[in-house]
Amino acid sequence: MAYKSVFDASAIKAEFESAGFNPNFIPLIWKHVLKNPEPQWDEIPSLPSAAYPLLNSKFRPCTSTLHSAVNSSDQVTTKLLIKLQNGEFVEAVIMRYDTRLGKYGGKPRPGGPRSTLCISSQVGCKMGCKFCATGSMGFKSNLSSGEILEQLVHASRISTIRNVVFMGMGEPLNNYNALVEAIRVMTAPPFQLSPKKITVSTVGIIHAISKLQRDVPNLNLAVSLHAPVQDIRCQIMPAARAFPLERLMNTLQEYQNSSQQKIFIEYIMLDGMNDEEQHAHQLGKLLETFQSVVNLIPFNPIGSLSPYRSSDDQKVIKFQKILRGTYNIRTTVRKQMGQDISGACGQLVVDKRSADLLTDIEDIRI
Repeated sequence: MAYKSVFDASAIKAEFESAGFNPNFIPLIWKHVLKNPEPQWDEIPSLPSAAYPLLNSKFRPCTSTLHSAVNSSDQVTTKLLIKLQNGEFVEAVIMRYDTRLGKYGGKPRPGGPRSTLCISSQVGCKMGCKFCATGSMGFKSNLSSGEILEQLVHASRISTIRNVVFMGMGEPLNNYNALVEAIRVMTAPPFQLSPKKITVSTVGIIHAISKLQRDVPNLNLAVSLHAPVQDIRCQIMPAARAFPLERLMNTLQEYQNSSQQKIFIEYIMLDGMNDEEQHAHQLGKLLETFQSVVNLIPFNPIGSLSPYRSSDDQKVIKFQKILRGTYNIRTTVRKQMGQDISGACGQLVVDKRSADLLTDIEDIRI
């Protein structure tokens, strides 16, 4: 019998309601599990007596286990390899920042140390982006909402997590129901993350973007655009054929009109493919009616899995200057984190033979 994760909110709520228990007990259970690395159901105080055998028979505090945690050489990135109940593996990455090291308006930024967790939503991915190692796995399965949340549970025992980005393995909007349920739990006790500290990244699943603002408002939306015209998008992102650029941009405009929030545009820099000055001007014109932030992402090596090369620094700088100077678009260049442990953007993939990680992570800075 496969047990369910206690963090599968709909499952435990249904069981509690069927048994006549007050669902207000559920956050107390989650809090106990979060605080105790090896929790036992009978150690949770104040539950109805019949709740204990119910939990024992149908739920586990965590259905996944932390297989390994590997730190980068500079200790700012930790890659978690998590084994699921069905024997498959997913990755999550903790990225540590100190906002005081940066500057805003010429002055040191306020704040201090914080950690961002990059979460996976699927085992593998069916989008097949040619610059991303995860796509080489193909699609295996969706994660349940509990399996998504358990990544946060495992990570929280290593570092206090303030931000969550759905930029790990998988396309989050292709696992829509589990994604929404997991986010609703993250923003409630005991996690209590601010929706404004949660970012969902998508290649542009148009129908799901339209629903997202209604179902979980105030999130940050990041769109993996990666090219300013449909032809180039289709070359490097086969899934773009199903989501034409014109329709995608119309959907994003409607999303922005409704949410009144900036949209984050992710743009991986591929030498000779999408990094020329003409591409910068095309991108600037495409985004000139939006309130957006463009994040230029240096391409991370994925061995023989991709024919692409990273753009040189001068091209990246020129691209950024065009977007900023000509089109007044806020444009950042992504800081590379975790390359030495294969925990950087585009590198996440679990080797079928050894469960060693090759990579696919994006750490947007908000």
